Amino acid sequence: MSSSLLLSGSTVSSSFIAPSKLSLLRNPNQSLSLSRNVSRTFKPLRCSSADSPYGGNVPTFPRTRVWDPYKRLGISPYASEEEIWASRNFLLEQYAGHERSQESIEGAFEKLLMSSFVKRKKTKINLKTRLKKKVEESPPWLKALLDFVEMPPMDTVFRRLFLFAFMGGWSIMNSAEGGPAFQVAVSLAACVYFLNEKTKSLGRACLIGFGALTVGWFCGSLVIPMIPTAFINPTWTLELLTSLVAYVFLFLSCTFLK
Repeated sequence: MSSSLLLSGSTVSSSFIAPSKLSLLRNPNQSLSLSRNVSRTFKPLRCSSADSPYGGNVPTFPRTRVWDPYKRLGISPYASEEEIWASRNFLLEQYAGHERSQESIEGAFEKLLMSSFVKRKKTKINLKTRLKKKVEESPPWLKALLDFVEMPPMDTVFRRLFLFAFMGGWSIMNSAEGGPAFQVAVSLAACVYFLNEKTKSLGRACLIGFGALTVGWFCGSLVIPMIPTAFINPTWTLELLTSLVAYVFLFLSCTFLK
């Protein structure tokens, strides 16, 4: 009976229904506005990473706001590069899992790495400037001598060093069978070839090559007899030791002379 009355829209008064609820039944617009206000009042809660059950157990780096990168990493301003790397690796391992802490540690490490790179670059520039200044202040004969010297790429230096070291080893291995005449001839031919590549003049290359061989052989003949026999293998002859000195002069002439 009561359900039929409610569906028909008639007014119902009962002791079991509160007057406020009856008013809501009479005014449906009012009930709709009230439900909207309630939905606006109760907003859903947002959970951050710090509120997560596992986020609270991750340690936080306490020096994220320290401006000095040395103090932030906990090292001395005079720390070496190895100490900087060790401090960075230790802190990253200790505060692993906390993104802001890792960013702060990496930022301090990058600042120190960049400053170290700038210092090394300035040192190289200062060294080149000092060498250039000393060359300019040197006597005229030294300037003229330095005009014949150049510094080739390091790979070229190592390749030629390997070649003449191989010739020296070959001469030592064959010292029991005969003298190093063949190895000396091959080394001289290689020296002339390398010099001809640089100077583009076969005559100049031959002159420098034979000159280097002559000076090397002469210096070896003077220096080797002064060395005590206790430091020399008894099976090595004077000719062999002199040829080793000549290899050094041939290497220097074809590598560093213009």
